[in-house]
Amino acid sequence: MNANIILLIFIIYFIVLLFISRLTTKNLNFNDFFNANRSSPWFLVAFGMIGTSLSGVTFISVPGEVGNSNFSYFQVVLGYLLGYFVIARILLPLYYRYNLISIYSYLDQRFGFYSYRTGSFFFLLSRTIGASFRLFLVAGVLQIAIFNELGFPFSFSVLVTILLIWVYTFKGGIKTIVWTDALQTLFMLSAVIITIVIILNKMNISLVESYSLIRSSEFSQIFHFNWKESNDFFKQFISGAFIAIVMTGLDQDMMQKNLTCRNLSEAQKNMFWFCVILVFANLLFLCLGALLYLYSDFIGFTVPERTDDLYPLLALNHLGDFTSVVFILGIIAAAYSSADSALTSLTTAFCIDFLNFDKIKDVNRNKVRLAVHLGFSIILFAVIMIFNSINDGSVINSIFKAAGYTYGPLLGLFSFGIFTKYKIKDKFSFWVCMTSPALTYLINIYSEELLFGYKFGFELLLLNGLLTFIGLFLIKERS
Repeated sequence: MNANIILLIFIIYFIVLLFISRLTTKNLNFNDFFNANRSSPWFLVAFGMIGTSLSGVTFISVPGEVGNSNFSYFQVVLGYLLGYFVIARILLPLYYRYNLISIYSYLDQRFGFYSYRTGSFFFLLSRTIGASFRLFLVAGVLQIAIFNELGFPFSFSVLVTILLIWVYTFKGGIKTIVWTDALQTLFMLSAVIITIVIILNKMNISLVESYSLIRSSEFSQIFHFNWKESNDFFKQFISGAFIAIVMTGLDQDMMQKNLTCRNLSEAQKNMFWFCVILVFANLLFLCLGALLYLYSDFIGFTVPERTDDLYPLLALNHLGDFTSVVFILGIIAAAYSSADSALTSLTTAFCIDFLNFDKIKDVNRNKVRLAVHLGFSIILFAVIMIFNSINDGSVINSIFKAAGYTYGPLLGLFSFGIFTKYKIKDKFSFWVCMTSPALTYLINIYSEELLFGYKFGFELLLLNGLLTFIGLFLIKERS
């Protein structure tokens, strides 16, 4: 499809987001940026969180990863259900009881100043890396679809992507995002369904026939039982549960949306429906991945070495102009629904946790918030450019590997705070949380020699959290 046509679609889409932003910022007060005045409808939050959770990574990387690991990713997805149950029954009641804006304020009340800042620091690190991975994907697609033909470099794609997010979020924050994310989730899921229908038409098979074709193929294998391998069911199920807990329940980005619900009951209802829809959505993406590989074989298309490129290349070059339009809308929606809330949550955490916003004069608050919002936009740009120079694998795997190291200390801090009554020597907590990822990295490198051939997968997160928990136990107060 002509790059100018795709660019026009992109501009129209962005105008729609600006229109929603304008509507949601009427009669705006200062706190609406951070918690939407606790007035968001739970069903809107639940649907919008689907897009945030899935993001451009799921949209592109999960279908491509089917060629490497079949449907084994669904083992992780099943573990999510257990993780979301823990969030709804343990973490959400805790956050509402303390009436938190930044969830890391809990660590201040439980342990003290240094633990509080340490928890928020690891969130800022984790979300900056995660958001950069996600934005890297959408910038790459825009580069292939639009800017290569127009002669612009990849850095220009990244700059445009971040700038547009900043424009429609800098004023309304989370109040705007609750509404834009719901719209973007709709676009994303619609794109997947439409792509599947078009592939079935191209292959001249029915939905029932496609089910039989996928089931009889090598791609449909879900369960693996080999304790030494990284894709063992028990490893991935348990890892999935803890990934959900840390990347949703201990993540300011995801919890900030939940905390805009009117009360705890609505937030828990939101979490229940969110996890049900999320499981089916992930299964839909896996089926799309299998069909992409089957269609590639059907037309004699050579699968690219970098599997993240499979869906974009087929959608933009081999499935017709309409599919190209649908794909572009889907990837933009998927990436923006995650990245916009990430930018807002990074701003929120830094303002509340590090700048003591409640002590800043009202007249200066907006200026400070805008400066922080812009600052994190610049940081995301820099990290994406670094990632572009070193990435050569599946982004979905890169995100979970990074999460194992950066979210582990958060898992240890919150677990120790919730499940023990010990106080700790607060000033040492930062060093415990820095040491644990380093030890995790060393153990992972030598795991096969030390642990009789055992290979770590996503459960590195559990090891990191456990080491943090043990470290906090060692610095507990004697009294």
